[in-house]
Amino acid sequence: MKLWVDADACPGVIKEILFRAADRTETLVTLVANHSLRIPPSRYVTFLQVTSGFDVADDEIVKRLESGDLVITADIPLAAEVIENGGHALSPRGELFTADNIKPRLNMRGFLDTMRSSGVNTGGPPPLNQTDRQAFANHLDRLLTKYVAKSG
Repeated sequence: MKLWVDADACPGVIKEILFRAADRTETLVTLVANHSLRIPPSRYVTFLQVTSGFDVADDEIVKRLESGDLVITADIPLAAEVIENGGHALSPRGELFTADNIKPRLNMRGFLDTMRSSGVNTGGPPPLNQTDRQAFANHLDRLLTKYVAKSG
């Protein structure tokens, strides 16, 4: 299992959790973004810079994804593609996207896009809080533990 991070919008605190988990579990983590990022010196953490453009980072992640890999993203369409291609998708808030919950999430996203395009201010997500960070860390730990048990 490899971890892919849709890093352009991934909060720094989540990246830090991922960096520690990569070293602790010896799991490869690749951050994909269209702007330069600093990463810690680690044999398990790499950075892939892609060109600017709509969904360029998402497309690169999907292109490199192997079945069973985990993608960290808040992007619902990317999560849907990851699941469709046999991967797992986890949001920075700790929500595991699944085949069962992704379709309703895509529908809601489409509805909110329609509302915004007609001038309605739907607001954005609330700031990441301690509960979100803990939910993410716990879910990541469960997924990595399951992976390490399978490969060991």
